[in-house]
Amino acid sequence: MMSDDEKKLDETEVQDAAAGAEAQQGADAPEAADPHSALESENAKLKDRLLRAVAEMENLRKRTERDVKDARQYAIANFARDMLTATDNLSRALMTMPQEARDEAEGTFKSLIEGVEMTEREMIRLLEKNGIKKIEPKGEKFDPHFHQAMFEVPNPDVAEGTVTEVVQAGYVIGERVLRPAMVGVAKGGPKVAPAAADQGENIDKSV
Repeated sequence: MMSDDEKKLDETEVQDAAAGAEAQQGADAPEAADPHSALESENAKLKDRLLRAVAEMENLRKRTERDVKDARQYAIANFARDMLTATDNLSRALMTMPQEARDEAEGTFKSLIEGVEMTEREMIRLLEKNGIKKIEPKGEKFDPHFHQAMFEVPNPDVAEGTVTEVVQAGYVIGERVLRPAMVGVAKGGPKVAPAAADQGENIDKSV
């Protein structure tokens, strides 16, 4: 049998071993996370989510406003095209009359001509009131976005690509082409007009 001294020695060794194991376990375990740092991290994540949500809502608001504006501005496009057909017919009716006959017209015939002219002007005014503007490109450089070339006109005195004749007026609604202008384009002249070249140089310098 073990003596009392031997038992005490064994108990001391066991306690020392247990304490050493706990100390080693504490040294090997990772340090506990700082509660303050955890809260800051969570707060940053929530703030980022909030900012993203606000940005998405702002983009949605802008898209909705743009769609509503476009719907209001371009909703009458089809109706406007029909109105242009009627306006063209009035213009053609006036063009069939020689200018001399129009100047010398009297009585009922003169009243008829004045009525047609007044109606044409009023229809153009109403179109402009609704954001529809007439394209008058004569003398300007041909632009395929707004003009439709019907034929070429040999003219060495005019810069090539210049609109010299307008067969049918064009119209735009807002920033969109409602109907391109049908035009005749100069051919055979200088490639670039002097004014256009100077303007291009100024643009290059300002950039």
